[in-house]
Amino acid sequence: MEVTITNETARASRYALSFTSGALLMREAAIAAPLYLRERDWSKVRAAIEQDNLLQTRTVASGQRLTREVAQRLEVLSDNELELFIDAIATERGHLMWAAACRRYDLIGEFAVEVLRERFLLLTSTLGHEDFDGFVRGKALWHEEVAELRDSTLRKLRSNVFRMLFEAGLLSKSGHILQAVPSERVTETLARRTPSDAVGRIDPRVGGEAVAVGVDRALSVGSLG
Repeated sequence: MEVTITNETARASRYALSFTSGALLMREAAIAAPLYLRERDWSKVRAAIEQDNLLQTRTVASGQRLTREVAQRLEVLSDNELELFIDAIATERGHLMWAAACRRYDLIGEFAVEVLRERFLLLTSTLGHEDFDGFVRGKALWHEEVAELRDSTLRKLRSNVFRMLFEAGLLSKSGHILQAVPSERVTETLARRTPSDAVGRIDPRVGGEAVAVGVDRALSVGSLG
């Protein structure tokens, strides 16, 4: 049977690429999450934040952008995950917001699995800007929106991803992949998701040590031993 591949079916889905600033947005998430659990309506949450400038931005436009960004990330977390976030310590919040970023942005999730996790499994202890740049060049072959990125935008995306990794406790400022094992309650909460965000927690290829790979493909944290 002959199968015809059209331009539509052959075209890869477009990446969302709006993560140019803000890193993990943990401070902003700590403001927005309780509002959502009270209102159960993200449009009301956005309106309340913008009306009272709860994120303390300098301009209306920047407040709207930041509010939209944090809401879009928190929207991908379940109510159980949001409740845990509110009760969590800083390390747990970092892991949850890293998971949220990976769910919201496929490019970040794929980078976590295809580059960060692979380097961890190969016992390569560092991660550099050139690793991100090489990953993006590969994606540009199939994604027009990536190929058309300006150099300045690419630098912002790269800088923000590395800031996220640092804030999540997954990477040192010097570029070393850090030992970072999620708490039991974070692991259990992520594991309730289908597909699970906590697949591969114990990987025999690294001597049975903990490796959490989240966001369906993406919470890449672990112990190098």
